[in-house]
Amino acid sequence: MTEADIISKAKEIHDRVITLDTHCDINVKNFTDSINYTQDLENQVTLPKMKKGGLDVAWFIVYTGQGELNADGYAKAYENAMSKFEAIHKLTEDIAPDQIALATTSEELRTIIKSGKKVAMIGIENGYPVGLDISNVQKFYDLGGRYMSLSHNGHSQLCDSNTGEEVGVWLHNGLSELGKQVVTEMNRVGMMIDVSHPSKESMRQMIELSKAPIIASHSSARALCDNSRNLDDEQLQWMKENGGVVQTVAFTSYLNTEKYETRAKVENEIGKEIADSMGIKWLARKEIMALPPKEIAKYFEFLGKMRPIQKRKLATMTGLPPAVDVSDFVDHIDYLVEKIGIDHVGISSDFDGGGGIEGWSDASETFNVTLELVKRGYSEADIEKLWSGNLLRVLDEVQAVANEIESES
Repeated sequence: MTEADIISKAKEIHDRVITLDTHCDINVKNFTDSINYTQDLENQVTLPKMKKGGLDVAWFIVYTGQGELNADGYAKAYENAMSKFEAIHKLTEDIAPDQIALATTSEELRTIIKSGKKVAMIGIENGYPVGLDISNVQKFYDLGGRYMSLSHNGHSQLCDSNTGEEVGVWLHNGLSELGKQVVTEMNRVGMMIDVSHPSKESMRQMIELSKAPIIASHSSARALCDNSRNLDDEQLQWMKENGGVVQTVAFTSYLNTEKYETRAKVENEIGKEIADSMGIKWLARKEIMALPPKEIAKYFEFLGKMRPIQKRKLATMTGLPPAVDVSDFVDHIDYLVEKIGIDHVGISSDFDGGGGIEGWSDASETFNVTLELVKRGYSEADIEKLWSGNLLRVLDEVQAVANEIESES
């Protein structure tokens, strides 16, 4: 096949399959009457970008940074989570109901796509807003939440985070007693359990307790990139045996450490120059994530404005070290498919939360992932599974388990 033939074939496949990205962060400031996703904003996911790239389904994320484990911390986290639920509902119900609709099941998703609209789904990153009130799991489910991770960067009241590995400090040695109850409750209501941020021991205990398959909403292969946010071969085997799915993530530092670090030196210098010109102090990612939640959101807002300027500047430069790209991303898909099989692998970006690679830098470039998969010999059936089939299978199975639990009660 010629290059033109391959592109033509990939376009046909891309148009036919349902493309689904399980992790797109949001800022509530972009969900107002005057500033919203109907406009082509600077951030990585908007309706115009989804349409241009052929991205059908975006899981918008109710993310809360980890704060203090006390009543005040839980109250603030709950308030933050509710503001994000409200923003997503505002987009689908008030701002652009003619362009995008909220789905809570695979059946609803397919119906919406057939109507010609884009699909919004909701994932919850960090169980911290649950606080000590287990009834919030049902409440978040009723608002449309269909997966939740029990921690983020830092140990929550529910479970240990992967971040404990670096310092060797654990709070619960896996799940807390409340965390165990939350796993059971998530099974009961029909919410997928996400293991992309919890510790390895937390993950092991979740699989042991859960009656339903689990997901990793945005993680890659640790064998190819040694980062505690990725899953090692033992964890991958657990995922296979559990019947779950690993949503490979297009996040530079989780894909190729050497390429990322070499390129980051150049990109950071440019970033610092832009930050200086805007009167903002340049921060490394660890420094950003150590900030209070509101300041993290503010800094990510700056990064959203900075990145397009940085991208334009890089485009004018020669002799740059190669960037982590779509090929590196699909290397991880190849590895995962080889290790655990085509039925247990999916795709995510972490757009507007640090994700984005050369060739898939925002939703408008989504086709390039399909093109690379076609180039590597994946069939249309394989590509359909990777883009959405596997994740939707797990969603259906989790709901079936919930129905079973209800019928037994």
